[in-house]
Amino acid sequence: HSRSVLFTMADKLKLCSGIVKESVGLFVTRCRALSIQASSPVSQEIFSREDRYGAHNYKPIPVVLNKGKGIFVWDVDGKRYFDFLSGYSALNQGHCHPRIVGALKEQADRLTLTSRAFFNDVLGEFEEYATRLFGYDKLLPMNSGVEACETAVKLARRWGYDVKKVPANHARIVFVEGNFWGRSIAAVSTSTDPESYGGYGPYVPEFEVIPYDDLPALEKACSNPNVVAFMAEPIQGENGVVVPQDGYLKGVREICSRNKVLFIADEVQTGLGRTGKWLACDHEDVRPDILVLGKALSGGVLPVSAILADDEIMLTIKPGQHGSTYGGSPLSSRVAIASLKVIEEEQLCENAHRLGEVLQAELASLNKDLVTTVRGKGLMYATVIEETPELNAWKVCLHLRDKGLLAKPTHDHIIRFAPPLVITEEQLREATGIIKSTINSL
Repeated sequence: HSRSVLFTMADKLKLCSGIVKESVGLFVTRCRALSIQASSPVSQEIFSREDRYGAHNYKPIPVVLNKGKGIFVWDVDGKRYFDFLSGYSALNQGHCHPRIVGALKEQADRLTLTSRAFFNDVLGEFEEYATRLFGYDKLLPMNSGVEACETAVKLARRWGYDVKKVPANHARIVFVEGNFWGRSIAAVSTSTDPESYGGYGPYVPEFEVIPYDDLPALEKACSNPNVVAFMAEPIQGENGVVVPQDGYLKGVREICSRNKVLFIADEVQTGLGRTGKWLACDHEDVRPDILVLGKALSGGVLPVSAILADDEIMLTIKPGQHGSTYGGSPLSSRVAIASLKVIEEEQLCENAHRLGEVLQAELASLNKDLVTTVRGKGLMYATVIEETPELNAWKVCLHLRDKGLLAKPTHDHIIRFAPPLVITEEQLREATGIIKSTINSL
């Protein structure tokens, strides 16, 4: 510590210069691939450090952020941006919402972790609030979205053996093409994206993948008596905000019920107000057997996820058969309660529904030669870009960044637009003005 106090600015500059020089060959190559145009030496240093010491498993938009408030973020040079990614919908309540951060700070000063070896005085409050809100008997807390989805898969298998009486080790689960629920071995075993599953075999057995938004395919798959569950996103996020035809979710519910198959709704990205209702399933008044939540369950301040189900399903897992050290901690539970209350009390579902109509109309007016499709629901939309040798979704996002709005491509030809749900109509129209002027100028 004493050395760091005496560390002069000149010393820092010398060290930074050495780091940059030492890794300049690799860094320059990677910068060209990312189209990085660092706006300052500070940004350049940060790009270089992360490139040298971090794994290369992400390709971020080249901007270095160090502050967020509401719908805005600022870079290290003080430039302000509209955030139209919202941490992949983890920030539905906006950056650093004062009620959520306040709950975090208050609980952090009191008790952060007990593990599940002991009771704490907050978890039960979270479980009661969430189960009453969503109408289920029980909640099982986890941390990340992929952990919650893995938990749902385990729970469905266990239910299949204990309740449906499927022969041991033959429980089958059906997924859909274009799904995305994480990067674990189980998750990539269901993926149809070579970038996700390529090079990671062998894969988990007894997983079947069928086309999305295809009820006859689901009917056929569920005719197998060993099928215990069907898991899908009500709207596919990472696949490019793919919205199924009206009636699809009702059809899923009917087929699953008739064949004694659990419907697992992965609402990690679509849930908690993003599509204009608490859950995307609510648009068709469909109740999943297992509901998976994450991302905005913490308002973006730490990882919190959960699955909800009724007793017949949830109580098939007994003590010692599943768990998580951090899942259900007093800190995460207090944050989750605050996050849900913000959505409810600030009427963010209603705001997303109302402003979603504005967003859809503004995006629909974009240059049709460049934007071939606009799709989505609530404040979760995507535009499909007509690729040319000179232009793709990545380059469009770089132009948007330069104009003060941050968005991220999914695949090479799709851009998601998903601002925090606290956005006002005035702010939304200003942001869509940036999108329109940028895209139409291209």
